[in-house]
Amino acid sequence: MTRIDQIIAEADGPVFSFEFMPPKTDEGEANLREALTDLRELDPAFVSVTYGAGGSTQEKTLETVSWLKQELDLEAMAHLTCVGASAEQVGNVLDDLAAAGIDNVLALRGDPPRGQTEWKAHPQGLKTAQELVTLIRERHPELSICGAAFPEVHLQAVDALTDLHYLKAKVDAGANFLITQLFFDNEYYFNFVEAARFAGIDVPIIPGIMPITNFKSIKTITGLCGATIPPGLMAELEKREDNPEAVAELGVSYATLQCAELLERGAPGIHFCTMNKSPATRAILTALKLLAPSASAKPVAG
Repeated sequence: MTRIDQIIAEADGPVFSFEFMPPKTDEGEANLREALTDLRELDPAFVSVTYGAGGSTQEKTLETVSWLKQELDLEAMAHLTCVGASAEQVGNVLDDLAAAGIDNVLALRGDPPRGQTEWKAHPQGLKTAQELVTLIRERHPELSICGAAFPEVHLQAVDALTDLHYLKAKVDAGANFLITQLFFDNEYYFNFVEAARFAGIDVPIIPGIMPITNFKSIKTITGLCGATIPPGLMAELEKREDNPEAVAELGVSYATLQCAELLERGAPGIHFCTMNKSPATRAILTALKLLAPSASAKPVAG
């Protein structure tokens, strides 16, 4: 058994990890295999696989994490949500993951299914990520559980203090470490970590970073999740809106500087949202590994 919380605890420096999406087509699978071929050489501490809205990629998530773990020998973490399933059905998915040798789960409440704007629990389902963490801990106490954290506050939270209260409950229920939603201003992360520590949340908090490679896509993503793009960065992106290559070049440069500062100021690692593509993440992480000792310093803040 390989638990990610133990990997983080035993690491001599920051841990780097990648997020992938289950492929939906043969072309998508080919793209994922190509990305993995490139990124595997960077020796990630672990990789994670998302779970589609409404559990729409449930079987593909299990298939992909099993492939990553068993055939590619990469430590894999499966995302799991409460959406569109009873508590017993979620428990059955957990049983399947455990039977496949998956030791790590990212517990999420989940977003509404495509076409719906309001989140509704299944009549016999779970209502919060805290309840999901509790179910995982009770049903499979051997698993390492990750939770999501929101430096800019969850879209549906009343305020930052209430959001921290829910996060603390999630950790108290059994979450071993946290990965944040994407952000583009590092002060959101550092202020969030400080507030979390003050609230008694003492588990590692890994920043989630999404390199900007497409202007239209990042506007859509930030609009959905509530993350903000700093005005200066937005202005530079708008100048390059009609030049996709220039947007990607700026996005990679910005993310590299962002990650370097996060590591220098003590973040325990970086979790890259790859969008199943390798060039941006590969360029950033290669640069970070050349920035020793900053990128290999012992984490202190996250």
